[in-house]
Amino acid sequence: MHDSLGLKPLVRGIPPIRSRRGPRRRRPAKLHADKGYDYDHLRRWLRKRGIRHRIARKGIESSQRLGCHRWVVERTVSWLAGCRRLHRRYERKAEHFLAFVGIAAALISYRRLTN
Repeated sequence: MHDSLGLKPLVRGIPPIRSRRGPRRRRPAKLHADKGYDYDHLRRWLRKRGIRHRIARKGIESSQRLGCHRWVVERTVSWLAGCRRLHRRYERKAEHFLAFVGIAAALISYRRLTN
């Protein structure tokens, strides 16, 4: 699936965020994305939902300016890809795959905390 097709379900799936003061935030305030998300319909959709966006434009801007935000995501995905079972999906059921993602995340967190 192309990245741009997964943006709307991803943003809709973000749970409400608790804060110490005030009501829960129902949506993120800002979204950083690379050139794979440079589509007018996605920009309009984000604007309509009240989400500020910083999306690199194809052929105009360099993706390097998004590097400090993007690096966190890319690093986390590479950690998860280090688990062989997650690198190639063997599970037929999504629940099983998500359970293995949870186990991998717990193991990665444990290793990071103990080192």
